[in-house]
Amino acid sequence: MLKSFKSLPRKLKAAMSSSSQAQFVGAIDQGTTSTRFLIFNRDGEVVALHQLEFTQIYPNPGWHEHDPEEIISSVERCVDGAVEKFEAQGHSREQIVSVGITNQRETTVVWDRTTGKPLCNAIVWTDTRTQDLIRRLKTRIGAGELTARCGLPLSTYPSVGKLLWVIENVPAAKDAYEQGNLAFGTIDTWVVYKLNGGPARNVYVSDPSNASRTMFMNLHTLDYDDELLDWFRIDRRKVRLAKIVRSADPEAYGSLASTLLHGTKITGCLGDQSAALVGQKGFTPGLAKNTYGTGCFLLYNVGDKPVISSHGLLSTVAFDFGAGKTMYALEGSIAVGGSSVKFLVDNFGFIESSSKLSALAETVEDNGGCTFVTAFSGLFAPYWVDDARGTIFGITAYTQRGHIARATLEATCFQTKAILRSMEKDSGKALTELAVDGGMCNSDLIMQTQSDMIGIPVNRPGMRETTALGAAIAAGLASGVWESFEDLRNVNVEGRTIFKPQVSEEKASVQFERWEKAVQMSKGWAN
Repeated sequence: MLKSFKSLPRKLKAAMSSSSQAQFVGAIDQGTTSTRFLIFNRDGEVVALHQLEFTQIYPNPGWHEHDPEEIISSVERCVDGAVEKFEAQGHSREQIVSVGITNQRETTVVWDRTTGKPLCNAIVWTDTRTQDLIRRLKTRIGAGELTARCGLPLSTYPSVGKLLWVIENVPAAKDAYEQGNLAFGTIDTWVVYKLNGGPARNVYVSDPSNASRTMFMNLHTLDYDDELLDWFRIDRRKVRLAKIVRSADPEAYGSLASTLLHGTKITGCLGDQSAALVGQKGFTPGLAKNTYGTGCFLLYNVGDKPVISSHGLLSTVAFDFGAGKTMYALEGSIAVGGSSVKFLVDNFGFIESSSKLSALAETVEDNGGCTFVTAFSGLFAPYWVDDARGTIFGITAYTQRGHIARATLEATCFQTKAILRSMEKDSGKALTELAVDGGMCNSDLIMQTQSDMIGIPVNRPGMRETTALGAAIAAGLASGVWESFEDLRNVNVEGRTIFKPQVSEEKASVQFERWEKAVQMSKGWAN
C-alpha cells in the first residue's frame, strides 16, 4: 500500500502543507527520439516544458542505437530548461514536490557496475539485429512455455535478446560479464542510477511495468524468475539486475544529485505505455488507450490478475501502486506509427515536416488503391512476423503522393483494428470506446479514419501529454500531491473531442480484408 502522509519525508510534508495551488510535480519523459521535462500543477495542467531531440544511430540495416550518456545529458538539460521557465513565471523550484519518470521500455543499456560507464551504445527497442539469435532460441526445448510465465513471446522486441547479443558480440561487455561486473538495465534503471549520481549512491531499481518487458520477470510474482534466467542461460552471479520496486514509492528511487532540482525526490516510474494508460486514468478493468507515437501501443486494463493472450498480444503489468492497486494489461504493440510519417519526410522528401502529412493525405479522397504495410522492423502484434518488411501494394500510374500519404496513415489504423479484434477474443469483451493520445492523434483525419475502421467512438483529450501526466500521477500519489484515484477524477477532462464512425461496417470490413491480404504478401522479405 502507498505510505501514509505521516510516513513521508520532512521535505515532502513541508511542501504539502502549503496551499494546494502551490504544489507541482515534475515528469521526465525519456522517449525514443526526444527527451522532455514537464511540470504539472494539481489540476494536471502543464505549467512548463522543455524538450530536446537526441541522436539516432543506425550503424547497419535494422540496427538502431542511442548514446546512453547523451540520454542522461538530455534529461539534465531538460530539467534545468523547464525549471528556468517555471521560475520565470514567478514560481519557486521548492514548490516542485517530487519527480516521476516515464521512458521508452525495452531499450537496453549495459555498463560497468564499478565505474558506472556504459560499455556500448544502448540497443533500441526497434532494433532487429537479434533476428537470427531469436530464431535459434525458438527451437530450444521449452520455448513455447515462456509466455505463460512472463507474458511476452520470443521476438526481437524484448530486452533479453539485446542483452544476449551484447554479451556475445561486445568484448568489453563479455569481459565485464565474466568478471561479474556487468550491470544491465532498461532506460528507467539507467536514468534513475545516473540521476542519483551513479556508483556513489548506487540506486539500482526498476518498476514492474518496465521489468515485465525483459522476459526475466514472472508476471504472477512480480519478481525475477530463476527458471526463466536459467532457460536463457544467464548467470545471475555475473550480471546485476535491478531491484523491482513499486511504480509509486516515496523512497526507492532516491533523489536528483544534480540539476536545478538537486535533492528533489524521485517518487514514481512507469514505462511509457503504462504511463499513458495512467495519464488517461485507465485505473479500472475494461478501460483502454492507444498511444500514437514513434510506434503505436494499445493497452487494455484486464484487472488484478494477468491474462495470457492466445491471439498474438502481450501480457504486461499496467502499474503497481501497492496492495490492491496493482493492475495488468493486454498490450498490442505496433513497431511503426509516427516513424512512418518521419520516413516519408526524411527519406522520400514528400513534405517539409511531419505535421503537414495529414494535409497532404487530405488532397485526395482515398488511398487510390494503395496499401502500405509499414513493416520497417517486421510486424509486431498481433502478427509477430520478424521477416516482414515495408511494402507498398497497388501502385499504378494514377498513384500520387497524397495516396501514399493516406495509405501510410491508414496502416496504423488497420493494425489497431487487428489488435482490438485480438483483445476482444482474449478478454471476451468488446471495447465500447478508445481513448487516444500521442503525436499522430493531433490529426483529425487519422482519428476519424481510426473510428471508421474500428466502428466505435475515439476519445481524444484536450491536453494530450498523457504519458508525462501518468509519470506525474505516479510520483504525486507517492508524495501526497494526490491521495487517491478519486482525487484525479477532474484532472484533464476539459476539451475532449469524440470521433464517431461515419462509414458502414461493410465498407470498413472490405478495406480491412485488403490490408490483411497485404500483410500476408509482405512476409519473408528479410530472408
